[in-house]
Amino acid sequence: MRLPVTAAILAAFVLAAAVVAGNSSVAKAATKYCDGPKVTWRTSFWGKRRAITEGMEYVAKAAKEATCGKFNIQLFYGEQLSKSRENLDAIKVGAVQGAQMCSSYHPGKVRALGVLDLPFLPIPNLDVMQAVDTRMYETPEFKKSLGDWNAMYYMAMMLPQFEMMGRGKAPRTLEDWKGMRVRALGGMGKAMAGLGAVPTSMPASEVYTALQRGTIDAVGFAYTYAFSAFKIDDLSTWYTTNMALGSLNCLFVVNKAAYAKLPAQYKTILEEVRKPGYEALKEAYYKKDKVNLPKWQAKKSLKPITYTEDELNKLRKVGGKPVWDEWVKQNEAEGIPAQKLLDLVLKTARELSKK
Repeated sequence: MRLPVTAAILAAFVLAAAVVAGNSSVAKAATKYCDGPKVTWRTSFWGKRRAITEGMEYVAKAAKEATCGKFNIQLFYGEQLSKSRENLDAIKVGAVQGAQMCSSYHPGKVRALGVLDLPFLPIPNLDVMQAVDTRMYETPEFKKSLGDWNAMYYMAMMLPQFEMMGRGKAPRTLEDWKGMRVRALGGMGKAMAGLGAVPTSMPASEVYTALQRGTIDAVGFAYTYAFSAFKIDDLSTWYTTNMALGSLNCLFVVNKAAYAKLPAQYKTILEEVRKPGYEALKEAYYKKDKVNLPKWQAKKSLKPITYTEDELNKLRKVGGKPVWDEWVKQNEAEGIPAQKLLDLVLKTARELSKK
């Protein structure tokens, strides 16, 4: 569910208040913590700076200001330090102190986290997603799954609901997806397979070239920001507006040993700046929507596709609960309390959505 314009405007006002509060907190910390030691963290990201990274951009800047430049969180883009599928390995061996990761890039390594990659979870907006993610990362199962890689959660790098964008024949009906090669990860890939599409898993950094060369016909990305961030809208001739397939579970993790070595005041700073960091992340998405949607609507070569409610119900039927049940069965066999985790996600999301 996407925020209406009025809600987006309200979110902007909320952000302004949060940023003011965050800056006030940082200003107080700056005089209190300037005598700390010099600490530099190297953190690994793929792609360029974009909306999904704005939360950590805020955190890095605020932490540096709060320590008078003593605590420097360096963000390296473009896989300079580690490839996207290897960031978790880099964290484990201590090659980097922090990294962006998406659990569906390496599902076998962090099985428990895959519950947040399931399609059609009842998570209507980024505020609910933030609360659900925060709750799940406090569970023993999630902590152990990351801890096996010497990693710990710091911040969810939340992604809006996914849509499809592609080139060539437009899938005007669900039947048109049969045989189409689509980039769709995790449970969303299984949902698309239920329509007869052929899902493939590839990192975001490889998608533009694959679509350009015709290796794939369509791309599943977070709406709207990721399509423009990776320039998929430059290649495409159509996009869906209301599939709302789900999202990918992406987060920023830190090396446990590196975190343990931080002085107490630096850990306090990381806690203080996390909330305004989330607000900066969400506002970055809202801003991109305000730019992308008018741009797409003005392009005659880029056609929107909106499905009927009957078609969406069919999609949910083949791509919702059956995919959940399969995920539970597979992971219970691996010793993961998958049903317990799924029940917690559903319970938390539904409770929060009513507020």
